[in-house]
Amino acid sequence: MDIHLLERLKDIVRSAGTTVRSAQDAAMGIREKSSHVDLVTLYDPMVQEFLRSRLMTLLPEAGFLGEEDATHDIAGRRQLFIVDPIDGTMNFIRGLHHSSISVALAVDGVVTHAVVYNPYYDEMFSAQRGKGAWLNGQRLHVTQHAVHDSLVLFGSAIYYRDTIPETLRFVEALLPNCLDFRRGGSAALDCCYVAAGRADLFFECRLCPWDYAAGGLIVTEAGGIATQLDGSPLALTQRGSVAMGNAVNHPELLAIARRIREGGDA
Repeated sequence: MDIHLLERLKDIVRSAGTTVRSAQDAAMGIREKSSHVDLVTLYDPMVQEFLRSRLMTLLPEAGFLGEEDATHDIAGRRQLFIVDPIDGTMNFIRGLHHSSISVALAVDGVVTHAVVYNPYYDEMFSAQRGKGAWLNGQRLHVTQHAVHDSLVLFGSAIYYRDTIPETLRFVEALLPNCLDFRRGGSAALDCCYVAAGRADLFFECRLCPWDYAAGGLIVTEAGGIATQLDGSPLALTQRGSVAMGNAVNHPELLAIARRIREGGDA
């Protein structure tokens, strides 16, 4: 595989970011997908099709798993792009400038390259398996804080209302025993912030793979741990939960998750 592949992926994603950053009418052309909180703008498919065109030129034999596809033709593909064209669509619509473009490349079911880009601040998070994680050329490292000293990022899995009780139990268990909570609205950026040491822990009870596939590699290449809440590997072609942290707080979070899911006191 091309040793310059990661740089080529970054160039493609940065070009796509121009469309996101320059959008002046993000609130126009909004339509609902699964519910009134699951929205898509005119820009989501536009950015995705740009990424598809450029990425498939780069690796024509690869499959493509994107958020805005109704169906996914990925069976039998050794290489697979996993893409979220605008992660944090509600933030994008509201002009909060906390959205990202997320691209992961998996080979034989293992993510090998990852790029997450916040075009508003020109922050390019990237990783290559075995080569480390980086932000604009600076090496990333997770913290080593326990839960007690952790700033916790979380997602509310708002598209999946059945997860609300479980999410609230996590908040109830963690909030009195950590530094504080933040809810940013872009899971891909939450992962990267853990990798960069801006926060210490991230969890969400249900996400799609395009939300975390790239971020998961960036966290692990920064010395962290990325799994589902039951400790199993992250799912790359179906929905799953997410738990990302360091060698100290990640096991603590999994222990809390186990108690919650067993119905005991967290």
